Amino acid sequence: MTKDFFTLRTVRRKIILVSKIAGGVLIISYVLSTHLPVSPLLSDWIWLGFVVLLVLGVDCLMGRFISDPISNLNQAARQMAQLDFSSSCEIHTRDEFEELSQNLNRMSQNMQQTLLQLKAANHRLEREVEQERLLLAERKELVDRLSHEMKTPLGVIRAYAEGLQDEADEAKRQNYSEVIIGETERMSSLITTLLDLSALETGVERLFPQRFDFVEFLETIAGRLLIDSPDADFELQYELPEKAVYVNTDKDRMEQVLDNLILNAKQNVRPGGILKISLTEREGRLDFSVFDEGEPIPGESLPKIWTKFYRDKNSRYGGSGLGLAIVAQILSMQHLNYGVQNKEEGVEFYFSIPADNKPKTQYNL
Repeated sequence: MTKDFFTLRTVRRKIILVSKIAGGVLIISYVLSTHLPVSPLLSDWIWLGFVVLLVLGVDCLMGRFISDPISNLNQAARQMAQLDFSSSCEIHTRDEFEELSQNLNRMSQNMQQTLLQLKAANHRLEREVEQERLLLAERKELVDRLSHEMKTPLGVIRAYAEGLQDEADEAKRQNYSEVIIGETERMSSLITTLLDLSALETGVERLFPQRFDFVEFLETIAGRLLIDSPDADFELQYELPEKAVYVNTDKDRMEQVLDNLILNAKQNVRPGGILKISLTEREGRLDFSVFDEGEPIPGESLPKIWTKFYRDKNSRYGGSGLGLAIVAQILSMQHLNYGVQNKEEGVEFYFSIPADNKPKTQYNL
């Protein structure tokens, strides 16, 4: 108890101590000045000098104990009021002012953390709002595009259905029925492809990589699409590695990519022209390309052909406008380099994929 009594842990005790010391010094200085062997007037002036020094000393101590801490606290509070939490309040007086500064610093840290959390939450909310806005815009575009795409086949189906009702010739009725079935299948294929692309874009559909021989894989797909094709009117050329080269990717999705690129080349190669498939291994990657000899793609259309539903009336690279969009989406999801370029006498589509030729670990049980 005695130790706590004499400690200066509170501002009140410091003020009491200073006042007592000042009072004692004032009394002692008066006694000393009155007993000096000088005239009374000079004695008064000496005592007045002691008083002035005493006042200055007390003022200095009060500034150190009270004014300076209050100024620091006021500055810190002003910065906090302006949401500036970059600096802390440093007071080391070992009293209530130091405790108050520590509490202010803790409050500043908590407020700063809360502010950062609010900013992060606001950023997430902005992203969610932006995503929602983009989703709504995409849905509107999808509805508009789909409505536009459906007008032609629906119009054809209606026209042939009306003709089917009034047509007595059995051969024509059969032809009308085949047209209606064909347009129905076209619409079904378009909707299925569009839903598949939408699932890839929104992340509903994910990729499931597996390791397989890409050379054999390409040979199988190219053979199915090009060799012994009844409508083949082109010269097929190919350049493939003579050994197996493995990759680690989604096999089904890569089949979609190759199907679309090869069929695209098959549809656009000029009669009697060259269709060339090339696969080369270099620097740990496989470079695939398919070239069709025919009309080049207009320069302004080159960066647009990967966009869904894009068609250029001056270009033969049309179709439903979804095949190349699916190719771009699948390759982009894997961060693979891809593109298209006009070459002499034709057009070349290409992409690169990392090779995975590390030997598979064998386990002996």
